[in-house]
Amino acid sequence: MTIDWIVVVGAATAIAAAARSTWSPCGLSMLSSITPFGERSRRHRYGATASWFVLGAIAGGLTLGAGAAVMAAAASAVGLSAHAAAASAIAAVIALAAAGADSGAFGHWLPLVRRQVDDAWLSSYRPWFYGAGFGWQIGVGVATYIMTAAVFLVVALAALTANPLDAMAIGVLFGLARGLTVLLTSRVRSPAQLRSLHRQLARIGPAVRATVIAVEVLVAVAALAEAWPWLATAVGAASALVAIGWALRGRVWPAGVTDAVVPPTRLAER
Repeated sequence: MTIDWIVVVGAATAIAAAARSTWSPCGLSMLSSITPFGERSRRHRYGATASWFVLGAIAGGLTLGAGAAVMAAAASAVGLSAHAAAASAIAAVIALAAAGADSGAFGHWLPLVRRQVDDAWLSSYRPWFYGAGFGWQIGVGVATYIMTAAVFLVVALAALTANPLDAMAIGVLFGLARGLTVLLTSRVRSPAQLRSLHRQLARIGPAVRATVIAVEVLVAVAALAEAWPWLATAVGAASALVAIGWALRGRVWPAGVTDAVVPPTRLAER
């Protein structure tokens, strides 16, 4: 496995993890709180607040990337980049564990860190402060509800690059992707439109979850293929059979807490 290949896989996983994280209670609450009509009611400009949110999320991703960069430096120090088979095995194990966790194979222990941002900031601070502050907490990935084990896979892959700059870039990409989700509300002009957006998100939530699990499995298969093609084939075939079995039985994941939709805030209901 080359380092460049890990960077590509890490970037793809970062985008998938960021997308799935939108369905956290905190992520959905942000979509209810930072809206054009909500900012207008506070006599603020949505464009400015959303921009601060994205910048804060990038800073949060930079913070996450900094932590991964430390681990990447350690991986480089022990010479992991020169041992492709070892890097492949580590990536594959973590990716399969993440897929198992997200599919509920190990029990329904997600989400983790059941914490939301403090919505009192909306009425207590200036828009640049709560926009950037909310964005940082969202972008760092581990300060609020963690909806998917793919977040941990992102950090692991970033560390396996054995390059601090690459690790930092993957973290920033995750933060940017999380921050840009605030733009989903850019055309929401009323509480009714906001409720419609939440209903649409509720409908596609299970598909997004399944897609993230598929990405995790593909990461594992691709990692194994670098060193043990036969094992990659076996894992891929087994994963395909499991997916087909679930489809034929009509099994779907219940909404539950992991796909809960947070209703619009009181402000949105006015």
